Amino acid sequence: MDFSALHYYLPTTKPIKPKIIERNLIVYGATPAGITAAIQAKRMGLSVTIAEFGTHIGGITASGLGASDSGAKEAIGGLSREFFQELGKYYHTDEQWTFEPKAAKFVFDNWLKDNEIDVFFSQHLEVVKTENSKIIEIVMEDGTTYKGSFFIDASYEGDLMAKAGVSYFVGRESNATYKETYNGIQFGHPHHQFEKWIDPYVVEGDPLSGVLPGITETTHETLGYQGQGDNRIQAFNFRVCLTKNPDNRVSFPKPPSYDPERYALLLRYIKAGVWDAMNLHTFLPSRKTDLNNYGGFSTDNIGMNYEWPDGNYQTREKIFQDHFTYNLGMLYFLANDEQVPQAVRDEVSEWGLAKDEFEETGHWPHQLYIREARRMLADYVMTDHNCLGDLSVEDSIGLASYQMDSHHCRRVIIDGCVYNEGDVEIPISPYPISYRSIRPKADECTNLLVPVCLSSSHIAYGSIRMEPVFMILGQSAGAAAALAYQNNTTVQDISYEKLKDQLVNYGHVLEWDDSIEDDPILRMKSTFGKQ
Repeated sequence: MDFSALHYYLPTTKPIKPKIIERNLIVYGATPAGITAAIQAKRMGLSVTIAEFGTHIGGITASGLGASDSGAKEAIGGLSREFFQELGKYYHTDEQWTFEPKAAKFVFDNWLKDNEIDVFFSQHLEVVKTENSKIIEIVMEDGTTYKGSFFIDASYEGDLMAKAGVSYFVGRESNATYKETYNGIQFGHPHHQFEKWIDPYVVEGDPLSGVLPGITETTHETLGYQGQGDNRIQAFNFRVCLTKNPDNRVSFPKPPSYDPERYALLLRYIKAGVWDAMNLHTFLPSRKTDLNNYGGFSTDNIGMNYEWPDGNYQTREKIFQDHFTYNLGMLYFLANDEQVPQAVRDEVSEWGLAKDEFEETGHWPHQLYIREARRMLADYVMTDHNCLGDLSVEDSIGLASYQMDSHHCRRVIIDGCVYNEGDVEIPISPYPISYRSIRPKADECTNLLVPVCLSSSHIAYGSIRMEPVFMILGQSAGAAAALAYQNNTTVQDISYEKLKDQLVNYGHVLEWDDSIEDDPILRMKSTFGKQ
């Protein structure tokens, strides 16, 4: 299997005469949010281009996350809803809410083509030039320079935001920071926990023998207390597109740097009687699935991503490759290692990678699922008070409707057994997201919008971070940038009423009708499954 094209980062060289690209709006990141932002701004008359760090469009939506994470479908409008309608056309139905990666790419490709939006690939941001709290131009590693009146950072990491000098936070705030309930260190939550007492030591019962791989902390001194803030972030994984169809199945290959010892803890767990590491398959069309993390030990590479948000490109490449090796290695281990019970090996061997997906990268998804990185600190911070309905906003730019959902942040030892810490899953009702949460403070930057790494606490971000919501926020950012350009003003000083009119005109859902939740047929709280 050829994985030579599977990278987060490969250095680029600078040509003799680098390009200078000038547009009204520069969008950094061809994620779903970046694409909808560009389309909306183009619809409103702006010239637009997208600079994409990698070599693919569509972010994680076109890279295995076919479950869609839709939450309450009635809360989804605008281009985000159109996306699922376009998928319906692809599959010859009205709307399609689960989809193959190649179907998502097909829709995004057509959108960009139909709207005549250029995408430049392998654009590794190097320098952001600012004057008087305004971005003047951004320069890439290969020397390409983008000049614009307005900029949108639609990346998962918030690199443009950070290089522009905008304040941000990484990690989990303490509950005390915003008087929240579900932020910070979280013990006692039952989901994706070890269901049996599992000894963490290489030689069971002997701490001097060392701990098994995958355990990130070993002493009581670092455990902390409930609600304490830290700089840890929730785990990443790949959303792997699998199939049992023998005509389209590629057996799991051994990855580079494969080490079966990485799965000794998983093996001990299986031998204790719990086999659930592949339980969360969301079924997709064409006999495929979207494999996600499930249980005490699964596809989440817990605690191995802390350096990602502020890491340089080389650091992120190492983390990317480690997650690839870990995820594919687990599947190979379960299917082939003779220590694994035969029944488990037989079950896993029925699955394989989909031959007709990700052909350029050895049928493996090209985008790592970056569930959380930097989060901007703006004039308004979304918190669990918003998610729980205790606070609302009057400048809604769209609704979030998925549960507050943080994956585990670390794997520790408590009283001689293994314990995962950080997973939180709290049901919520749809709630509005503030425009103020996607724009920086005026004294930091006046021509930038940030629809992905928006201003939110860790736990509120766990609800907001779903891809349909990012599409909603991206479209809102595109509309706001267009209004700011047309009125020769800043993103802070546009008229919210004019923005609201534009969003409603383009089909956004800005308010939630509580009567929907009173109807048992229409009630659609966030029960779609752990994402």
